[in-house]
Amino acid sequence: MATKTANRHIRTKGDVAFSMGNYFIFFILAMICAYPFYFLIINSISANDVAALGDVRLFPIDIHFSNYVQAFKLPGLPLAAVVSLARTALATTFVVLSSALLGFMFTQDRMWGRVFWYRFTIITMYFSAGLIPIFIIMKNLGLTNNFWVYVLPWIVQPFNIILVKTFVESMPKELQEAGELDGAGILTIFFRIYLPNMTPILATVAIFTAVAQWNSFQDTLIYITDQKLYTLQYLLYIFINQAASLAQAAANAGGNVGQLANAATQQTASSIRTTVSVIVVLPIIFIYPLFQRFFVKGIMLGAVKG
Repeated sequence: MATKTANRHIRTKGDVAFSMGNYFIFFILAMICAYPFYFLIINSISANDVAALGDVRLFPIDIHFSNYVQAFKLPGLPLAAVVSLARTALATTFVVLSSALLGFMFTQDRMWGRVFWYRFTIITMYFSAGLIPIFIIMKNLGLTNNFWVYVLPWIVQPFNIILVKTFVESMPKELQEAGELDGAGILTIFFRIYLPNMTPILATVAIFTAVAQWNSFQDTLIYITDQKLYTLQYLLYIFINQAASLAQAAANAGGNVGQLANAATQQTASSIRTTVSVIVVLPIIFIYPLFQRFFVKGIMLGAVKG
């Protein structure tokens, strides 16, 4: 007991003041980061005429949710949501599996040309053919106006492979040796022994990929002209640029109902921008809490060997 008491750190007034100062600073920084999202939400559910004047800053005014009902009536939005969800789910699954397999294989001394293939993969992080050659390649491969242009070019990600490779190298070699003694092949060792123990780093890779996939809109801008393949982010880009005309179209589509509606719920350029932005941003915000407990451990173990 005496030893425990001696080893216990006694907090001084300076320690308490330092901790309180840290908490205060981090609280302020957290509020600064969270306020833009909060601002979008309160403006999307406030009276549209008041929000359009910029008078909604801290608390919503005359709360209503008709903006969200009207937003899902915007042309192409439900289908774009399905496309975005599909590309995010498929690409994340393929990237995680490929990163896990390649990261594991690049740690195997028996792999033919291991050093060459690893360096050949990593060098692609530093060099790019450029937009026009890449577009020509995609067109020749038949990937323009094709859903798989959202998935296939993403599968091999050198940065993720580096993280997984470093993570695997930090795992005990005895795991593989025990499997080999039991007669397990290399794929059995990967799927039955290593893959279940890669959860932290694979969760990190999944977060990186899901966020990048959900937020991507340039590939739609470059490779897609078929409106059935538009993503939410690309529609958000269009809606922000055409918010005024969309608001007028929504009012005209309402007919007599639109003429009788309260000004607080009539669509404006501002209401369309904020509402669609919230619809696009919220899903990816909810993903973080699911993987947060793996994130720090995964990124640290995947970045530092030892």
